[in-house]
Amino acid sequence: MARTILIGAPVDTGQRRAGCLMGPAAYRVAGIAQAIGDLGHGVEDWGDLSPASRPAITHGNPAVHALAETIGWTELLADRVEDALAEGGLPIVLGGDHSLALGSVAGAAAHAAREGRPLFLLWLDAHSDFHTPVTTTSGNLHGTPVAYAAGRNGFEDFPPFPAPLPAERICLYGIRSVDPAEHAALLQHDIALHDMRVIDEQGIVAPLRTFLDRVRAAGGMLHVSLDVDFLDPSIAPAVGTTVPGGTTFREAHLVMELLHESGLVTSLDLVELNPFLDDRGMTARLMVDLVGSLMGRKVFDRPTRSK
Repeated sequence: MARTILIGAPVDTGQRRAGCLMGPAAYRVAGIAQAIGDLGHGVEDWGDLSPASRPAITHGNPAVHALAETIGWTELLADRVEDALAEGGLPIVLGGDHSLALGSVAGAAAHAAREGRPLFLLWLDAHSDFHTPVTTTSGNLHGTPVAYAAGRNGFEDFPPFPAPLPAERICLYGIRSVDPAEHAALLQHDIALHDMRVIDEQGIVAPLRTFLDRVRAAGGMLHVSLDVDFLDPSIAPAVGTTVPGGTTFREAHLVMELLHESGLVTSLDLVELNPFLDDRGMTARLMVDLVGSLMGRKVFDRPTRSK
């Protein structure tokens, strides 16, 4: 059984649509601790983080906003995720917008480097998030974490990423919205880009199993970053960046079940939940249900809903 550690990250500065800071509370209200505990795992809640305030930083790209705040979150989350892993825990970061992954993946990478193991990254998202602070036109830093993890230039204001991940250790899965500049950069880095066209043609299982086999063969650690917009907005409306054509209820659960069966996941992000946009908590409950699948709950364990 795993020792899971919940880390609240009410980050709302990586984009401009208010509400993601309520995400950690929504996950707790939706019963994430009980869902994990009912499966026999240990659950510790380390509470919500809050970085110290710092002076504003002006960036050469005038579109970039909240840079100082984002760097503060990055440093704090990297430390806490690294601490949780060092204590033998499986950190689950409750977000918060996706800029939190600048810190969570860095913390996982620092721990993996210290353990002498390679870190792999599975990015379950509608977007590739491969911009840098230099290339982003929106200025929203939630679109930059994969580029930071891959060691792209343009992050000079941030702490150096520990042991940047080579392309073969990154898998972008469920992608269906990529800017031209991001696409060109992804081709230069040769990162596996499994968009929904690939998944439609090959099925939800085959590309994921290929990546998981690579993690297993390398004796790697696996950080999974799950964005609400990985899911189709018809079943998960509580996100400010909805993109039609996402994964279905069953596809998403199958991904989580395969991840559980692999036994490879060592850290997890849950990001971009905006409860203000939700329909009576349906998205929060679905995300918690998906965590249940990741932690070992089988589809036939689910009770029949009243008709």
